[in-house]
Amino acid sequence: MKRRDFLRAGAATLAWGATGAGRALAQTRMVIKASDVHPLGYPTVEAVLRMGKKLEAATEGRLTIQMFPSMQLGGEKEMIEQAQLGALQIARISVGAVGPVVDDVNVFNMPFVFRDSKHMEAVIDGGIGDELLAKISANEKTGLIALCWMNAGSRNIYNNKRPIRTMADLKGLKVRMMGNPLFVDTMNALGGNGVALGFDQVFSSMQTGVIDGAENNPPSFIAQNHNQVAKYFTMTEHLIIPELLVFSRISWQKLTAADQALIKKLSKECQAEQRVLWYEAEKTAIDKMKAAGTEMIMEVDKKPWRDAVKPVWDKYGAKYAEMVKRIDAVK
Repeated sequence: MKRRDFLRAGAATLAWGATGAGRALAQTRMVIKASDVHPLGYPTVEAVLRMGKKLEAATEGRLTIQMFPSMQLGGEKEMIEQAQLGALQIARISVGAVGPVVDDVNVFNMPFVFRDSKHMEAVIDGGIGDELLAKISANEKTGLIALCWMNAGSRNIYNNKRPIRTMADLKGLKVRMMGNPLFVDTMNALGGNGVALGFDQVFSSMQTGVIDGAENNPPSFIAQNHNQVAKYFTMTEHLIIPELLVFSRISWQKLTAADQALIKKLSKECQAEQRVLWYEAEKTAIDKMKAAGTEMIMEVDKKPWRDAVKPVWDKYGAKYAEMVKRIDAVK
């Protein structure tokens, strides 16, 4: 379905709801449209599909989830816009996408804010995670209801020039970063040249020399075939940023309280199930990378890297001081 037609269909649904038939909607079959930038089989996509099967079983087919993977409905910006209109119900998005409206969640974007992935999981599974979900949902400007967190692993540097064993090896390399000044500043602090670029442009940009490398997790590296254009991969773990599963606020308000409670319950199960899928995918991806000849540097001395990003913390981190103390205290 073309994105234009999809939006028209969503608008028609909104118009129908405005006629006062919203109550009847709760009793009739509803197809919940979900979208992700990743392909079928990717942990976040698979977890939502499994959630859909549970939802369909629990409601005897009244509520179902239809997945649009592989950027069929555009990138995160487009997905959020569609969710805000009610043309799309569920989207898997990054923290950065809601950060401009709910600044508190930006603490997760800070370099080395988590000790490791297990520490990150303990934080999002506990009170801090629930508190930030509630803040996103309570802020009407987002147009979204935050359902749960997704594990996106750690972000690590890869390139087609040379192996990165120390920060000195990064000097002069143009490395793609997500379009956030904080991320570009992080790469610059580490010694590379940060380049803000769309995720969908990484492959071709490495082919043509616009960039020398990028940073991401192993499953994304393999899923997007970046192993075909990057020979060297280093587990720097400089960023560990969980992702979000969100629901359209407009569509959410048309659900009964019972259906809302059911979706929230299944979302928490989805959060736990996606984590299992994630680690399986991560191991499989690393095995494929090694088999394909990717040179893997699995460990680096993190202290110099942590010390190097102090200017980033000085510039962006002061307002998160109290939250960082709470995060540090989580065992």
